[in-house]
Amino acid sequence: MMLTEREQTTLQFIVDFYAKSRKSPLLTEIAEGLGIQSKGVVHRYLSSLEEQGYIRRHQKHRGIELVDHPNYDELPLLGCIAAGKPIEAIENRELINFAHLLGGTNRYVLQVKGHSMIDEGIRSGDLVVIEQAKMARSNQIVVALIDNHEATLKRIKFPNRDTVRLIPANKNMQPKNYSADRVTIQGVLVGQVRMYT
Repeated sequence: MMLTEREQTTLQFIVDFYAKSRKSPLLTEIAEGLGIQSKGVVHRYLSSLEEQGYIRRHQKHRGIELVDHPNYDELPLLGCIAAGKPIEAIENRELINFAHLLGGTNRYVLQVKGHSMIDEGIRSGDLVVIEQAKMARSNQIVVALIDNHEATLKRIKFPNRDTVRLIPANKNMQPKNYSADRVTIQGVLVGQVRMYT
């Protein structure tokens, strides 16, 4: 028995919803997401998906469970790769859990726009993982809010107790000094992601 087009669409919606929110959708969320007026129609699609072994349903809130779906938090670490002199390939079977590595209740992601941190390897379009913080150590890369208006990603230094220096990583740009009362630290850089597709 094969899935109909609408059943496939329903299954894909559940997979995508779980990947984004880390929880299963409600019937109303599926209906709204797929533009279906009747929850009864959604219930019929779910019953078919359950009969064919794609999902399990439980009598609890958000009780849709995907069967044998990949863990979107984990990817296999298969070894090391040389970026200089070639090295021997050694197979590895470790799993890297990105939720544990980069996640956290006090962390968030920003997309970089601009080239002021290019010499740190942070390019426009990259995603940076920020840990919320109101303080930072000298030389850390931070999200700094200037005059409660402009947010920027820069390396921070404290020449003295009254001055904050924000330093770009771009040889064509100069560091700028601000009085300490003009700069609010909003977070510290803890990770970076670059997608190539």
